[in-house]
Amino acid sequence: MRTYAGAPHLLIRFKNQCRVMLSMKILFIHQNFPGQFKHLAPLLAARGHQCVALTLRAKEPANRNGVRLVPYRLPKRSGQNLHPWLIDLDTKLTRGEACYRAARALRDKGFTPDLILAHPGWGESMFLNDVWPAARIGLYCELYHQADYPHLHFDPEFDKGDAELSRLRIRMKNLNNHLHAPIMDAGISPTHFQAETFPEDFRERITICHDGIDSAVARPDPDVRLTLDDMPELTRADEVITFVNRNLEPYRGYHIFMRALPRLLVERPDARVVIVGGDEVSYGPRPPSGQTWKQVFIDEVRADIPDADWARVHFAGRIAYDDFTRLLQVSRVHVYLTYPFVLSWSLLEAMSCGAAIVASDTAPVREVLSHDDNGRLVDFFDGDALVGEVCDLLDDEAARRRLGEAARATVLARYDLQTICLPRQLDWVSQIMDGAPV
Repeated sequence: MRTYAGAPHLLIRFKNQCRVMLSMKILFIHQNFPGQFKHLAPLLAARGHQCVALTLRAKEPANRNGVRLVPYRLPKRSGQNLHPWLIDLDTKLTRGEACYRAARALRDKGFTPDLILAHPGWGESMFLNDVWPAARIGLYCELYHQADYPHLHFDPEFDKGDAELSRLRIRMKNLNNHLHAPIMDAGISPTHFQAETFPEDFRERITICHDGIDSAVARPDPDVRLTLDDMPELTRADEVITFVNRNLEPYRGYHIFMRALPRLLVERPDARVVIVGGDEVSYGPRPPSGQTWKQVFIDEVRADIPDADWARVHFAGRIAYDDFTRLLQVSRVHVYLTYPFVLSWSLLEAMSCGAAIVASDTAPVREVLSHDDNGRLVDFFDGDALVGEVCDLLDDEAARRRLGEAARATVLARYDLQTICLPRQLDWVSQIMDGAPV
């Protein structure tokens, strides 16, 4: 498995490579394009490559940032009786067939890609080698599902049913990964933790390179001002505690944070707590029928929080990226919790903004944060320790400044979009086309 040390000469070497790389036809596959190809796709288009994306997200054909979007649809299917462990694969096969049909139509119109870059997680790319057998294929290797602790049974509260059967079900979820293995010329994974979930025959073809954090946008701003609906204007003078998920759910520790909230509000009578995230489920179990995890845990703690304190808790839902950045810039302490799972962009963006962070002491987090070096780490399940570390940082401006500066320095050294990650991604593309081992 190839890794990178971030040497300054890499960018120079890469630029020299790009000058001689011939113009290519590149096909992107992502169910929510651009997804993880947000920066790579337009850069390749700007360098003269013909870039096309097959996507379910677009409603009409369009050209976005130099990439031609070709929309397609999933077929309507009647219900069928399936073994529950096959439902996941069935969904992926449905998407794979739909993408195959769209790819075949694209081929019949004369488009033949030299390179296919795909996120295989939803199954769309599993048959593309049948359409274009000569195309080189690079896959975004996000996660291989592990059927043992701590990937499974990490949080006993949400373990349901037969534990031994759960291991079998999780193994079945990897059928999609194995269907992609024979067609993958090379893979890319954003963290060591994620790459190392894959078996050795995958890992030897995976380059570790993060998607990249735009540190010129996600940066400290002492003069930041933020106004969101139903909230007073916030500045760096306010004591703001932030918690961010794509969706508010147990996989990202929402239940742990909410259970710590009554004590946190008592300990910090001037603090405002801003919680960002949607009501859906991205990962893990679904809430009881007709409910959301957000409301389940509000209901659990609300009786323990006086109305005056509850008025200092703000659920912002999903917000525009500019507001999200300003929120991280205004945050006095940012809390990030996660199971041993895919690392969130939001943690690195908070680090890039110079936030003082209290995070769960779990494997993906330890890859980027060290306790009292560039953040504070607590046991995922220890709400009292979480409150203690948050309060300690709120009382210690020097520690906040030291940890925030170190957190940003980590991003600049290892995850910066322009100086580190994009050069590595483009080097990866070049090596795929050269046929060099990656």
